[in-house]
Amino acid sequence: MPRKRVETVAQGVHLALRRRDHWEFADRIRGSGVVAIVAVTQTRELILTEQYRPPVQKKVIDLPAGLSGDIAGAEQEPLLRAAKRELLEETGFTSRNWTMSFCGPSSAGMSTEMIQFFLARDCQRKTDGGGDESESIKVHVVPLDRIQRWLQRKSTSRTCIDPKVYAALGLLNGAAQDH
Repeated sequence: MPRKRVETVAQGVHLALRRRDHWEFADRIRGSGVVAIVAVTQTRELILTEQYRPPVQKKVIDLPAGLSGDIAGAEQEPLLRAAKRELLEETGFTSRNWTMSFCGPSSAGMSTEMIQFFLARDCQRKTDGGGDESESIKVHVVPLDRIQRWLQRKSTSRTCIDPKVYAALGLLNGAAQDH
């Protein structure tokens, strides 16, 4: 299908609103990619983050994630390096066992953003995490054999679960069947 002309409707600091024919969508201005990390400890615990997200006005339980190439001087940051950096910054965990998993759109009807998922196995805590100076992240380390009940308890009127968490559980279920 031929690419159509794109018009910039509005632009902020981080996002631009664009239009292609009749379709409006968001486009990131800074950063070269997006990473999400399915991080699991040696004792089969999933590492999750919790932080308040102004667009939905709720706390959100999510995978550790972030942008690549959003730091001045590191605009060409490789995705794996960004994933390792985000895992440590947000959760305080590191891993030496990384696999690039799959890539897909975060919201295909609203954004050009594509998320590269990584599986990080045998994660070990090195620091407290909590994010950089602009973030306030709570870290959860949840045993996989109790994750469904834990997610049900956490999902309330003030907290929601990002669907990427459920995609991660599907990935882990498939990975377990492969071994």
